[in-house]
Amino acid sequence: MSRVFNLGSVNIDHVYRMPRLARPGETLSSLGYARGPGGKGFNQSLALARAGASVSHIGFIGEDGAWLRDFLSAEGVDCAGLGVADDATGHAIIQVLPGGENSIFLHAGANRHATRESVRAALAGAQADDWFLCQNETSAVAESLEEARKLGIKTALNAAPALDPKCAAILHNVDLLVVNESEAAALGGLSSPTEALAKLRSDFPALNIVLTLGAEGAIWSGPQIREKSPAVPADVVDTTAAGDTFTGYLLAALMRGSCPLVALALANRAASIAVSRAGAAASIPFLRELEARGA
Repeated sequence: MSRVFNLGSVNIDHVYRMPRLARPGETLSSLGYARGPGGKGFNQSLALARAGASVSHIGFIGEDGAWLRDFLSAEGVDCAGLGVADDATGHAIIQVLPGGENSIFLHAGANRHATRESVRAALAGAQADDWFLCQNETSAVAESLEEARKLGIKTALNAAPALDPKCAAILHNVDLLVVNESEAAALGGLSSPTEALAKLRSDFPALNIVLTLGAEGAIWSGPQIREKSPAVPADVVDTTAAGDTFTGYLLAALMRGSCPLVALALANRAASIAVSRAGAAASIPFLRELEARGA
């Protein structure tokens, strides 16, 4: 069975429900607080596992993050590549507004301890039909994509947070790029995401690009295939892990041999469930929930 090796951040999320975002110099009381597991890498490993994929997580936590490893392991994620660094576990401060929108700032902590060597060691058992996935919340992203390319395994990058245009050169080592509108615009160096998509398509003709459009759905733009899948209506409570849910379910579907349009549709359905629930990891659905709803 093929496997996803996911180099990704593992964070402790501190979530504050807010009436609005605080202004400079203002003290504003929250409407509620919760602590939970998070990080784009953690969420995507969890989404992959809940979507039925076999996944190995690569990265680092601090001594204070052992409970996060236990959480992933209990969900069936292989954590042999998740090391412990002499640093604090990464954490995020998340403000969630009543309509579900969020604002996030991060402290990378142990997530910045990934190196080419640590990733190479974690990829030692990779097979030709495996995937390597990464985001932009850890160190060694470019080097890790090079290592995965050397092994001949397929590579996927969720370029979030957004990359500077000068970093686009790493896309030569990427088979599948997943970006939202602002990330596409940043990578393409343009203000319009559709123009940026066209530029990326021209600059990297072999690249498969998935552009997520929120309420407008998602587009697959590849060398020979272009598909668009509409979003699934949902009562939005919290959008925190919607993109990570989408990415995990998309890749899991592709690994099972689904065509791009079917994979997009499944990912959109999973994301629609995630946004209807509060929290990050807690909002990510299991595949059986989608199957029960006729997905």
